[in-house]
Amino acid sequence: MKEDPRRHPFRHSHQDVETADRIPDTPQTRAPAYRLAFTDPDFMCREELRPVRLQLELLKPQMIMDERGIESTIVMMGSARIPDPTGTAEQPEPPVIETAAGGKTEAATGAAALAKWYDEARKLARIMTEKSLRSYGREDVIVTGGGPGIMEAGNRGAVDAGGHSIGLNIVLPHEQAPNVYVTPDLCFNFHYFAIRKMHFLMRAKAICIFPGGFGTLDEMFESLTLIQTGRMKKVPFLLFGRGFWDSIINWQALAEAGTISPEDLSLFSFVESAEEAVEIIEGWQNGC
Repeated sequence: MKEDPRRHPFRHSHQDVETADRIPDTPQTRAPAYRLAFTDPDFMCREELRPVRLQLELLKPQMIMDERGIESTIVMMGSARIPDPTGTAEQPEPPVIETAAGGKTEAATGAAALAKWYDEARKLARIMTEKSLRSYGREDVIVTGGGPGIMEAGNRGAVDAGGHSIGLNIVLPHEQAPNVYVTPDLCFNFHYFAIRKMHFLMRAKAICIFPGGFGTLDEMFESLTLIQTGRMKKVPFLLFGRGFWDSIINWQALAEAGTISPEDLSLFSFVESAEEAVEIIEGWQNGC
């Protein structure tokens, strides 16, 4: 155990954990009630402890990133199902989805047509990480959801540049496990989507959205809403692939219906390449 840097005279919690492991095995010490509360998983998972679990998920990544000196991030969001077009990275098996008629289809079939965005995501992450290394890896650190697809491309690009990157993974019934390119001591796991999304945005200097599905749309619209309502400062908000986004969202119809202001359409920009995104991010940072 490392020397405790604190100045108070009380025993460290680690000491009591180690001592508790050595106590005699009796009916009393085997009883759940006797466990130290903070080492008791059954107690920590009780319904009444949800506020504590929420706080822990907020604190743990925050404290670790503070200790690593990470000051700002470039957020990259996009589909977990978009494959590496070169086939050189490990890819999960495409999930098989039951159709309404009872048949089955491979979900990755259509996503393969979007594979070019894997390359652009990887390139963007490489370029931004090279810039990040000039600030000793404290500024413009790539952060992704830590999974496959576009997320993998972002973390992989950071590795290409010789830098580190963050992965904010989440426990799901299928397909979501950390990709091999996330920096291990910056690879986090979440239970609560809300806290995970908060960590995406807490240090965000730019938000880059690649083609994706429900999860990407959820993250995109929550981020846009925070900026629209003034709960978050404006940052470069970049949507990769105008053809994709215009085909699934009628942005102009929202403004014409009066459900958003015409000015809200200026909160984001469409880009078609990593280089175009970098130019916008740099121009923003330089006040252009």
